[in-house]
Amino acid sequence: MSDMTKSGILNALKKTDDDKLNKNLLTLNTIKDFKVSGNNLSLTISLPISQSDLSDELKNKIITVLKSEFNTLDKVELNLQGKVTAHQDSKKDALLPGVKNTIAVASGKGGVGKSTVAVNLAVALAKDGASVGLIDADIYGPSIPLMLGIKEKPKVYQDKTTMKMIPLENYGVKVISIGFLVDDNAPVIWRGPMASGAVKQFMTDVEWGELDYLIFDMPPGTGDIQLTLVQTVPLTGAVIVTTPQEVSLIDARKALKMFTRVNVPVLGVVENMSYFIAPDTGKKYDIFGTGGGSSLANELNVPFLGGMPIDSRIRVGGDKGVPIVYDAPNTEYEKVIIDISRNFGKQVEIRNSNPESKVEILLDDDDK
Repeated sequence: MSDMTKSGILNALKKTDDDKLNKNLLTLNTIKDFKVSGNNLSLTISLPISQSDLSDELKNKIITVLKSEFNTLDKVELNLQGKVTAHQDSKKDALLPGVKNTIAVASGKGGVGKSTVAVNLAVALAKDGASVGLIDADIYGPSIPLMLGIKEKPKVYQDKTTMKMIPLENYGVKVISIGFLVDDNAPVIWRGPMASGAVKQFMTDVEWGELDYLIFDMPPGTGDIQLTLVQTVPLTGAVIVTTPQEVSLIDARKALKMFTRVNVPVLGVVENMSYFIAPDTGKKYDIFGTGGGSSLANELNVPFLGGMPIDSRIRVGGDKGVPIVYDAPNTEYEKVIIDISRNFGKQVEIRNSNPESKVEILLDDDDK
């Protein structure tokens, strides 16, 4: 048996049998953190594979190898991290140096849980080891501070000739929002150009540092802020949020087509409020209909990333600032959200490996 040291753990990792894992690339730097408490091991490792290749199967293989190598271990708490590919674009790199991918989370209408999806997607990506930033671009209805439980004000410092803000952080996600800068009870009564200018400042005047993903929680609709964003920074892609209801699908379809017209790839559709699981029986109910999001994705030739259930814990978590990925770990709800984030990561990887390709969305004759 190897010693419980970085070298010993690394030697054990190299015995893992998995086609996606190139063991020749494993170094001591692979092991980011490990802690031994009695017969329990807490371990964080960064593997030389894409984030989308992280899987429960690989995780279980590594845990099995570690328990075999260190036979006194009772429990292994393992956090896997992978590498994230970057969207190569000189304009993006000049505007947001250090940010690999810029992602818009959008919807055609309000009330579909777009911010809930944006927050849980960001937190799930961070929990999987990615470095994530989140811009609350919904200037008129900022909800991200509440949903992430952040009440502080961002610090400001002088950077040569400009003032820079340091984003606040919780659950591994860096965040900026107009909600940090105005009174909770004060409405933001701005015309479109002012709101669009604020979003620009959130990009240029905030010290984001190195990020795998910078996610924009967009306001509903297809107006000024959406156009400002796509004209200012080249987006890696967009995620469209809908519910199964036809009234939501109609507007989601419009949002999809808007991004297509401005040459932003749509990375996929997320269906929120997809179903309800009765806590007493475990039976699934399709309260708002079924299959709307996946049908829309098939109709318009974009990926379906998954459906999030409707559950009071998701709502309560948003209200008290604890995303369900942390509020209800090891549950069906956490698994669904992690799966959506990993499906999203795969689409980012596909998009970045084919930078010249465009996602073709089937337009009606009236839309062409």
